[in-house]
Amino acid sequence: MDYDIRNDVIFGALEVIDAGRLADGCTAPWWNRTLCRVNDSTVRLGVFQGEFHWHKHDKEDELFFVIDGKLLVDIEGRTFELAPRQAVLVPKGVLHRTRALVRTVALMIEAATVVPTGDPT
Repeated sequence: MDYDIRNDVIFGALEVIDAGRLADGCTAPWWNRTLCRVNDSTVRLGVFQGEFHWHKHDKEDELFFVIDGKLLVDIEGRTFELAPRQAVLVPKGVLHRTRALVRTVALMIEAATVVPTGDPT
């Protein structure tokens, strides 16, 4: 699957972030945008349907917070099933993948140094 991922920051300080409008306008099956920077972290918005590849981040944790839909976060030996208003923190170095059987909108909060597709192996 092709991923539509962009790292450029869309919003700056004191700008209204209309994540709903962005998500509603998305037609790609796997879409990810950096909304803003908060200190040394980024807040990203994802619209997902399908599955992402297995990957890890050697130096950074990653938080997934579901806004709409249902997100499956797989780690070795376990799957977290997240409904709206639920989140899970994947610690650095943990091999994981995300899956969405239905269209799902989620926020990701992670260090600005995270490579969204995972660290090279």
